[in-house]
Amino acid sequence: MRKKSLWAPAVLLALAGCGHQPEAGAVGHASTHASTSPAPPPVAWTGLAAIDPCTLLTPQDRSAAGVSVLGKPKDIAGARACDWTVPGTFGVTVTLSETDGLADLEVAKKTATRTKVGAHPALQVADKKAADGTCAVLLGVGDTASVQIDVSNTGFSDTPLACRRAGTVAGLVEPKLP
Repeated sequence: MRKKSLWAPAVLLALAGCGHQPEAGAVGHASTHASTSPAPPPVAWTGLAAIDPCTLLTPQDRSAAGVSVLGKPKDIAGARACDWTVPGTFGVTVTLSETDGLADLEVAKKTATRTKVGAHPALQVADKKAADGTCAVLLGVGDTASVQIDVSNTGFSDTPLACRRAGTVAGLVEPKLP
């Protein structure tokens, strides 16, 4: 599965002098506003920026999902992710995308099933014909963000089991999302 790289032009808002009070010694001057650096442009905040993906599975969640190891942070194509690999069994990766909503993700229609996990729209993605032991659940977080849960079984077999595992992890992660 490949994520689309869509970069929307940033919307710049100029906020000149908001709340700026003149200094006491500046009385009588026509302009007292002296700024050495402009304020950074506002950024659409999805709420995912405040989340560490490795904290999305608590020890109790990991136990419920059959994950006996701690997660390791990683970067996947510029997106923050966490990877849990249970030796000899399966691996799960949770990736946070602050720039791609469900509609922005490139997913083969024949492999995706629309669903809902808690309050979030979702897609379950698995190629049942390939039977490769992999499955993903993609959770929409607003229109411009998403969380991807990927599961790969050791030996790359039993896709239905991979989908059950991905669904379990998605159900544990979803209540923690904005």
